[in-house]
Amino acid sequence: MNIDLGLLGVHLRAHEATPEGASELERAGYGTLWLDASPPADLAFAERLLDATTRMAVGTSVVNIWTADADTVAASYHRIEARHPGRFLLGVGVGHREVDAGYTSPYATLVSYLDRLAQAGVPADRTVVAALGPKMLRLARDRTAGTIPCLVPPEHTRQARSILGAGALLLPGHFALVEPDAGRARAIARSGPGGAALGITNYAANLHRLGFTDDDLSHGGSDRLIDALVAHGDPATVAARLLAHRDAGADHVGVFPLGDDLIATLRTVAEAVHAAQAG
Repeated sequence: MNIDLGLLGVHLRAHEATPEGASELERAGYGTLWLDASPPADLAFAERLLDATTRMAVGTSVVNIWTADADTVAASYHRIEARHPGRFLLGVGVGHREVDAGYTSPYATLVSYLDRLAQAGVPADRTVVAALGPKMLRLARDRTAGTIPCLVPPEHTRQARSILGAGALLLPGHFALVEPDAGRARAIARSGPGGAALGITNYAANLHRLGFTDDDLSHGGSDRLIDALVAHGDPATVAARLLAHRDAGADHVGVFPLGDDLIATLRTVAEAVHAAQAG
């Protein structure tokens, strides 16, 4: 693996990310910008973000195997690699049965998709898989550079590292909100994308494996669940909760920002994490 992802990454959807914002986040110290929510197979927006930055890596979190043709994705990877060598990481995933038409045999379909990428010359060490359960984690370990799970607490990171072993990348994503009032922070978290995702089968099953109950997952998430999935509080507290993933075995932590001003949140989080490391 020859890409420097840095300790901190940021997860943004296309409507939240701009080339100017990417440049600002690079200056703030983020090593990777993850383009979320099933980007199209041409990966053109990822390329524009790379054009706007000089060192920051860009990755997909994730290309959806049901909607993005593997051969087109492979061609896009080679185009981007030629233009920005060593700065792009291809994240792929199986999507969700609640959203993706034709969702069937996700494991076998993902294996076939990885086969097609390999046949088209995409290196295994430049691909990661959005894996949650043990079977998908083993596939990520054996066929790619590692995994980029999201909606996971540090305990999942600890368990995932035990499955992946020492060599594979473990790149969890975690929500972050700089809000000292716990009640307000939990209300914001429940109204955001994380609360909606609790009804998705893949995420719910993973949280059940981690010991959360149906009651925890209902009504936008219990306080216990929200506190496990969203780093909230003052900047130092947010930084400590994010860095708990590193302590559990993560190579890199991707930040899903919440709040009215996402870029301001991300700047504050980066400053707090860097201060925690310096201290």
